Amino acid sequence: MEGYRILEIKQSVFENNDREADKLREQLKKDRTFLLNLMSSPGSGKTTTLRQTIAALKDEFKIGVMEADIDSDVDAATIEKTGAKVIQLHTGGMCHLDAGMTRQGLEGLGVDDVDLAILENIGNLVCPAEFDTGAVKNAMILSVPEGHDKPLKYPLMFSICDVLLINKIDVMPYFDFDLDKCREYALRRNPNMKIFPICARTGEGIDAWADWLREQTNAWIKG
Repeated sequence: MEGYRILEIKQSVFENNDREADKLREQLKKDRTFLLNLMSSPGSGKTTTLRQTIAALKDEFKIGVMEADIDSDVDAATIEKTGAKVIQLHTGGMCHLDAGMTRQGLEGLGVDDVDLAILENIGNLVCPAEFDTGAVKNAMILSVPEGHDKPLKYPLMFSICDVLLINKIDVMPYFDFDLDKCREYALRRNPNMKIFPICARTGEGIDAWADWLREQTNAWIKG
């Protein structure tokens, strides 16, 4: 007979985080603040997409941004130029944010004057997908150079996201990227996923994405 216990630590960590995430969403509802969790690989164009998104919505919402990174403040300095409220979050080497970290970020940002808060998560298609941050909605960016097969390789990320932004469509002629296949694979993981092909550099497709985010934000803060 075994004289020791087996403790499933990972499961316990996730369960505790899920409870904290639910509490955070309840608080965000009371505060009338919509939180979007934006994820992607490094170099996919998150910050450029974020700049275009802010430009499209800044006249309608008070926007706050949390820039998460292992180190540096490059992204926060870039977003500050848009006029949005911004804070830089350093994770000390961790490759994800959980609900507790997100709560700390929101407290540092201050949401009394924020309608739309956006968390630019750490560039990674694995770890960030495992932790519920407490966001109202999750969105991800897949850039054309990464390939159309990523929904098959990173199923969890695609299954937990409400929106897929396919960025850098302007370079599609130069890469072996099949947009129809990408849609098919992504919807196989999540049939309810909204998909928006965009070019963050030129602004192509941003209006449709901004319309969706506007609708979701208004429904949350006014509902």
